[in-house]
Amino acid sequence: MLDDSDRRLLRQLQNDPAASLQALAARSGVSVQFATRRLDRLRAQGVLRGQRARIDWRALGYDVAVSLRFTIDKTDPRAFEDFLAAARAVPEVVEIQTFLGRVDLRLSVVARDLAHYHEVYRHRILALPHIAEIEALMQVATLKTDERLPL
Repeated sequence: MLDDSDRRLLRQLQNDPAASLQALAARSGVSVQFATRRLDRLRAQGVLRGQRARIDWRALGYDVAVSLRFTIDKTDPRAFEDFLAAARAVPEVVEIQTFLGRVDLRLSVVARDLAHYHEVYRHRILALPHIAEIEALMQVATLKTDERLPL
């Protein structure tokens, strides 16, 4: 599916997503026209799904990060959908993941400080429907975060 030119372009794009097309092409050893065609093809194939800004929540004053693991009470057939809809409406929830196994979902929650987290937890998280069990993990440090693939 990917040839060496595609891999070089994707490596350069991962290393510097804000680079100009001219810079990406030069660093990849291809012409701008070739890079344009290849990147367009990768977008059409769904390999490239767009570019995004990565925000450092701590730099914006959100010093608390908590991972909440939920087991849902699935006696109601709509439990999962109801929970997801309600969780999406909580502004401090920055990520939602689903799992197979004992844990059904994980929410990543950010807050300005512990008092703010306590407020979010008591009034928004505990109000989510169909919760059977919650486990909270307070983030102490991020040791590695990298979405780049070894291309």
